[in-house]
Amino acid sequence: MEENFSRRLKTAVAGDPGASLVFLGNFEVEEEWARGETGLPRLSSAGNSAVVNRMEEFALLLGDADDHVVLKSRPDEDYLDHLRGLGLALPTVHVVADQRPDHMVTRDALADDVLIATLGELADRGALLAPHGVSALEEELAARAGIPLAAPPAPLCKAVNSKVYSRRAADAAGLRQPRGWACETLGELDAVLPHATELCERGARLMVKEAFGVSGKGIAVVDGRRRLDRLHTMITRSARAAGSDRAAFVIEERVAKDRDLNYQITVGRDGTVRLDFVKEALTEGGVHKGHRFPPDLTPHQLGEIRHAAHLLGKQLASDGFFGVAGIDAIVDTDGGVFPVIEINARNNMSTYQVRLQERVLAPGQSALARHYPLRLRRELPFAAVRRLLDGLLLRAPGEEGLVVNNFATVNAGAGSGPYQGRLYGLLVGAPERLPALDEAVSKHLATLTEEPADAR
Repeated sequence: MEENFSRRLKTAVAGDPGASLVFLGNFEVEEEWARGETGLPRLSSAGNSAVVNRMEEFALLLGDADDHVVLKSRPDEDYLDHLRGLGLALPTVHVVADQRPDHMVTRDALADDVLIATLGELADRGALLAPHGVSALEEELAARAGIPLAAPPAPLCKAVNSKVYSRRAADAAGLRQPRGWACETLGELDAVLPHATELCERGARLMVKEAFGVSGKGIAVVDGRRRLDRLHTMITRSARAAGSDRAAFVIEERVAKDRDLNYQITVGRDGTVRLDFVKEALTEGGVHKGHRFPPDLTPHQLGEIRHAAHLLGKQLASDGFFGVAGIDAIVDTDGGVFPVIEINARNNMSTYQVRLQERVLAPGQSALARHYPLRLRRELPFAAVRRLLDGLLLRAPGEEGLVVNNFATVNAGAGSGPYQGRLYGLLVGAPERLPALDEAVSKHLATLTEEPADAR
């Protein structure tokens, strides 16, 4: 990977490596893209929604000194000192007037006329709005502020982000995929069902995926014909009840998987395609848990990823897409690569690690991106975390330790009574040292559950 991802990104989306961007971390934009689509039953909690919405603080790490970022609340000053102490130049922070825990940052911004006016002033100075992903909400914010988007229009972003698009793009490129089918209407679903049933009756386990599912949601595992028939009936009834013929799903065979991979390409407005990185994605039950990089891949496996990245990037460019696209892939138990499971037309968790890893990783070092679940009684300041993890936090680039890359998620659920939080971080060091460092951080953080945060 070449250095200075920031300049490459700006060249791709603005045509100028010195452009000024306003970053907006509207995580789980898929929820907006999925509105009006027929889906599978889902469960969610308000507490988890609050934590997810505070993931917008990741956007702080994308911006340089000439950039800006819109956040739901002002970051902890001691946390900012932690980042600055590692030599990171940070963007100017703009905070919404009234953040609601159940709102993603875009909705909070739309309710703040003063912030909208500020965005307009930044636009007058040449700045562009760079969201995590673009839905109708981000287009509305850009239109009201008069600030151009550094991204394609929302309908194109939604179309590219669909798992149906991913499957068909891979078909067009001749890339290896699990056996399966894509459909967008009830008629297409009816047509593929006999083929899926036949595969199921031959003993294959299938996965039925919503086109716009994210983080393990919107996926059903099918291990028999009855289950497949029940899902078909449920999807059909749901669509008809909504007066719609839409049924955007992918049905495919579940592959015997050894590892998950994630790689990112940046597609320029001029059609150039760059492979930014390849990482091993750590998942549990389909839910993202972190990354390990560099990944342990053979030259042949890496070559397959590079080949797929080039073909998919050219396809995206021909369809009018530009900017960051994250692609999920897997290595099967025989060492074979399935180079495209899905394409994400947005930033990815690993996108927010690039500037950090460019700054702190020394040659020969590896990194492990993790998040640590916390159960807290009271709001936890970063100063308490610094004391608790004394000797474990990274002190300087090239050394060993933990870099916290999102602190807002720790206290997102704070209120009355115990609450759940997450501490996101990047463990840096020699590859063989990372498991021990991870364990040490976990043990220290576990003590927070045993006593009030202000007891330290």
